[in-house]
Amino acid sequence: MTFDLSHHGDSEVASGLLDLAVNVRDDEPPAWLRGRLERALGKLAAYPDQRRAIDAVARRHDRDTNEVLLTSGAAEAFVLIARALNPSYAVCVHPSFTEPELALRNAGHDVHRLVLEPPYVLSDVPEQADLVVIGNPTNPTGVLHEDLARLCRPGRVTVVDEAFMDAVPGEPASLAARGDLPGLVVVRSLTKTWALAGLRVGYLLAEPGRVDQLKQAQPLWPVSTLGLVALETCLAKGPVAQAARAAADVADERDRLATQLTELGVEVVPDSRAPFLLCRVAGRPDVREALRDKGIAVRRGDTFPGLTAEHWRTAVKDADATDRLVEALAAILG
Repeated sequence: MTFDLSHHGDSEVASGLLDLAVNVRDDEPPAWLRGRLERALGKLAAYPDQRRAIDAVARRHDRDTNEVLLTSGAAEAFVLIARALNPSYAVCVHPSFTEPELALRNAGHDVHRLVLEPPYVLSDVPEQADLVVIGNPTNPTGVLHEDLARLCRPGRVTVVDEAFMDAVPGEPASLAARGDLPGLVVVRSLTKTWALAGLRVGYLLAEPGRVDQLKQAQPLWPVSTLGLVALETCLAKGPVAQAARAAADVADERDRLATQLTELGVEVVPDSRAPFLLCRVAGRPDVREALRDKGIAVRRGDTFPGLTAEHWRTAVKDADATDRLVEALAAILG
């Protein structure tokens, strides 16, 4: 079966629709962050200087600065991995964010899919895999894998996409601080929590030699001055604590939404730890379009390997968004 690996939630959004297709928490960055970015506009004549932002990332995750590589969003990290590495047996765990597989295929690599069955919990990967890519928590299932450290071994690169980890209260399964694990590459992003999708700012954490290898595949000045300011600002102690409080609020609203969807007869992947829910109504591939007719955009599921047209993903936002989605679904399924 062919899947459109280049399709993403922003393709679902249109003017006038309630956007539950994109997993960005707010419509715009907070005022204090906008203020910092506005004040940095006067620095745009100079080339970007990464040093302060790299220091901020290293402090945030208790890593050395030579274990940090800044990237133009998390998506660039997957392109760098595909360009710099030459795996003999690359495995992408699905259903999951499709850009890593697309980047590998575009770079000419063969990719082996490990497609998980519900409830989408990883058991193991092929022994011969020398590159493994997995999300944690995984998009679109919301599953938080508790022990991915066991995948790391000499001779294997294990890429863990933690783009949504800062939306998990306490980040209990994060490997971002684990500089001791051989072959580990952790990819992070500011996009979701701080509404910065348009700024394209992220980073990866890896062994110094791997960072140097990936950096060779990267163009000069990959992160703008404003992106560097965002990193330095959002990874300070105060914003990190604020993100943790927001993660707890989202978790409460997610649980409320999951309960109400289940009461309507919607199958919801249990125990999501992400700011979204993967849903399915058996025998009803029309639900996503029906929601669109009622002014609500959700993310289609059939572009993810392992899912079908009956699947759709909804972001978790505020109580008003929850109530509007539940009301629309009650009418559609009633």
